Parts: sequence; C-alpha cells; structure tokens
Amino acid sequence: MVRVKICGVTNVEDAGVAAAAGAAAIGLNFYPKSPRYVSVESAERIVDALPPEICKVGVFVDEERQRILDLAARLRLDALQFHGRESAAYCQDWSQKRIKAVRVDGPQALAQAAVYPVDFILADAYVEGRVGGTGRQIPLEWLTGIDRSRLILAGGLNAENVAHAVRHVRPAAVDVASGVEKEPGKKDPDLVRKFIENAKNA
Repeated sequence: MVRVKICGVTNVEDAGVAAAAGAAAIGLNFYPKSPRYVSVESAERIVDALPPEICKVGVFVDEERQRILDLAARLRLDALQFHGRESAAYCQDWSQKRIKAVRVDGPQALAQAAVYPVDFILADAYVEGRVGGTGRQIPLEWLTGIDRSRLILAGGLNAENVAHAVRHVRPAAVDVASGVEKEPGKKDPDLVRKFIENAKNA
C-alpha cells in the first residue's frame, strides 16, 4: 500500500487531521519564501502533538548545513527533504533519512537523479521560478528511470487524481500540499481525508 505524506503543514490542527486520517509522514517547510513556511516554535508544537510513528520531515531549500543539523536535533526530525539545487555530495552523511526533490522538466530528469545517494527521490513538477507547491502535475509518462521503491510522487496531486496516478506509477509514496488546501498553509480536513483514502485504496 502506498504511503502518504502531507506536506506544508503549519499548525497542530492540520497535523492532527492528517495523522488521524492515516498519513505516514508530515512535511514541515523551513524555506522562508514559501507560503507554507513554518516557524521553529510552531514546528515544535506540531512535533510534540504528533504520534511517534508519524515520520516528521523537514523541508529545506539550499540551506546551510549547520542550521539543518540544529533544527533536526531540536525537532527530532526523522527525515530531511532537500528541495533546492543541492548536490549529490551535499546529500551524503546525514543521520536522518534523506529525500531529494527533483523538478521534473522532461523524461530524463529522474534517470539523471538516480545518482543521488538518498533514500528517496521526490518527483515534483517543474515551474520556472518556483521550487514547489505549484499544483502543476507531471506527465506520468516522464516518470521513468528510477526505482519505484524509492520514488515519492508529488506535483499537482489531489483527491480526484491521486488514485489514477498511484495505479499508473506505483510509487513508494505520494506527497501533497496545495492539493488539499483551503488556502496556502491551511489544509481542508475533508480533502486531506479523501486524498489519503483514495491513495491507499488505489
């Protein structure tokens, strides 16, 4: 069964809804320019409220290594998601699970990303000038050249299309942010529940 990551969580209420609905992971976005940016203080409250079995993922964009180390320790992060232009060397030697996001701009993008020494590759849609959360979907035929057991599919997923995407691609996990929101940074509980249900039943 595919696992589900609800990303861009900014408050305890949304985290609780996602956990109760069966999410396997929660994404906390520490990129200041993101509309889903979460402060360290808010992230602490979210982490403290989550059941221990929920994977807590810190999302970073071209961040200084020491800041990531500090936040990972303070917030007890289980995984780190690198969502910028980080090199393969940068992604090595972390004690947490590692996810490298790739902005898929063509059918060769994932094959080129296979060299990254990470646990998972997250496939996100390429939009000029944006680093994620765009709501744009990747053409599913471009999702080739990567071991599906370490593929996290993102990019334009929502409750209506996630089942088709899971059946077609068979990724290890799916990731959603804008597709289950009322507004940037605020989730819609019904959409979160429906998304998770449809993904798992695909």
